[in-house]
Amino acid sequence: MRRVLLYILIITTGIAFLGRLFYLQVVDTSFALRSQNNAIKVVYDYPQRGYIYDRNGELMVSNQPSYDVMVIPRNLKPFDTTEFCKILSLTPQQLGKKLDKAKIYSPMLPSVVVPQLTKGEYAYLQEKMRKYEGFYIQKRSLRDYQVENAANVLGYISEVNQKTVNDNPYYISGDLMGRQGVEQQYEELLRGVKGVKHIQKDRFNRDIGPYKDGIYDTLPEKGKDITISIDATLQAYGEKLMENKRGGIVAIEPSSGEILSLVTAPSYDPAKLVGRKRSENFTKLWYDTIAQPLYDRGLLAEYPPGSPFKTMNALIGLQEGVVDVDDQFSCNHGYSYGRGRKMGCHSHSSPLDMVPGIANSCNAYFANVYRRIIEKYPTPQEGIDTWNAHLKSFGLGDYLGNDLQNGRPGKIPDSEYYNKIYNYPTYKWYSTATLSNAIGQGEVLLTPIQLANMTAVIANRGWYYTPHLLKEVEGKKIKEKKFTVKNHTTIDPEHFEPVVEGMHQVYTNGTASSLRIPGIEIAGKTGTAENFTRIDGKRTQLTDHSIFIAFAPVDDPKIAIAVFVENGYWGSRYAGRIASLMIEKYIRNNITRTDMEDWILSHSLEEEYAKPLSGEPFIINR
Repeated sequence: MRRVLLYILIITTGIAFLGRLFYLQVVDTSFALRSQNNAIKVVYDYPQRGYIYDRNGELMVSNQPSYDVMVIPRNLKPFDTTEFCKILSLTPQQLGKKLDKAKIYSPMLPSVVVPQLTKGEYAYLQEKMRKYEGFYIQKRSLRDYQVENAANVLGYISEVNQKTVNDNPYYISGDLMGRQGVEQQYEELLRGVKGVKHIQKDRFNRDIGPYKDGIYDTLPEKGKDITISIDATLQAYGEKLMENKRGGIVAIEPSSGEILSLVTAPSYDPAKLVGRKRSENFTKLWYDTIAQPLYDRGLLAEYPPGSPFKTMNALIGLQEGVVDVDDQFSCNHGYSYGRGRKMGCHSHSSPLDMVPGIANSCNAYFANVYRRIIEKYPTPQEGIDTWNAHLKSFGLGDYLGNDLQNGRPGKIPDSEYYNKIYNYPTYKWYSTATLSNAIGQGEVLLTPIQLANMTAVIANRGWYYTPHLLKEVEGKKIKEKKFTVKNHTTIDPEHFEPVVEGMHQVYTNGTASSLRIPGIEIAGKTGTAENFTRIDGKRTQLTDHSIFIAFAPVDDPKIAIAVFVENGYWGSRYAGRIASLMIEKYIRNNITRTDMEDWILSHSLEEEYAKPLSGEPFIINR
């Protein structure tokens, strides 16, 4: 029995050894890979990123050569650190940290030591590289911006972080990728495909030529060129008009949903985020928490829309059948309701029906319309949810789905929201409790891009394409369903005509009559929104925001625009002038209202923005 057990033990041990040998020699290739890695060096050949053109074929972003100093830690030999640091303008401590970081990443894989050398630095260092074994120079391409604007649209490129390297096998340490804007959204189109070279090494770790005559080598593939919908001339003009101001401008082509301009102010020159000073410049921009140049107000800022929102209540009132275009309401400098409360209004003729109600921006008119909408149903909860559903069909209160990474949904309140505010679950609230919604104040919040899209819907009489920036890839028009299928609202097309006429009369004889552009029929709507902030813990009212929406020409819309100027006093003062100038610039490519242009360019709001710090008084209700 003992002899049998001994045989079994010997046989079992032999089988275990044979199995392990089979696994190591046949199944497990890790040692072969390690051996291969010791004998073969992989070098990447980086492609040029695709160019970015504007809608008219103007080049906005191209490339320029750049050179990175790379290191493979295991190949390092002793070298003169003092001379090396002097050439690269590094301290020995900085170099030591970079080499330690490279070792942690991988002793056998390349890491960036110094990125983005200039041509002069590269030429000088190239002559001395033979002295620094383990280091080499990697050629790449950096962005070369042909415009000094549209930084928020274009985005920038920067080195990948470790998380990206771990999550995406395409990238290795030191690679560059798109951040923000078009660069990030269309990274896979723009980046191209890296080429790979396999270099055979001898036992002394010297390069001896291509591995297997280069049969495994690949050439780089240039990134795809794309055309975006932005009009570079219009974008530059919008940023010029917004100098020394804060806010956003969004212009859309109604017939396609293509974004013509996406201005945020203040902004910055995109070239600041290129080259060795990129990190320093980005830090300055990031920590500017007052002006916030990296904050895209066109997509992210949520504001009360003010009087332009009255057009929505007019359309809902018509669709719900609670008001007719000929119904008139009186206005005695405002609308009185409940226990002496009054919604004020400026001086104008009274009573008014819908078209002059829009043209003169009568608060009392729209207070009556709003109450009829809500009170049509047995409970205010049903009324507010019906109102909410109509607004959602315009793309309000939710993410629009445009093709940029960032954005905010805005806010269109519903019954659930008000139930929580007004003593949930007793539901004791009425239409007067939410009356500020009638004039675009209260709980309603919209982003400038939502406001522009709302304007495009009115221009189209009830439909829109999802706003987007991508127009063509390698000269071929996009066919993505998301951007080529019409979205229809819940409002019947016939109800838009009186609203369009009211907006037209805003220019002909209403609140924007001084902003007319000779020869261009424009429909618009002024807006003034109350503006609050907290100063020393106290809710304080600041100078009102200036808002304006418009589209033109009235009967064949080419452009729909929304302008929002923070602390801009009232609608026609800043935003209205800017909108009119932008429309003329786009349609005619020149300016006849130079009086308005001179006024905008010569006026600054920087003093207004300094008031929370200086303690100077604000302009209220002007």
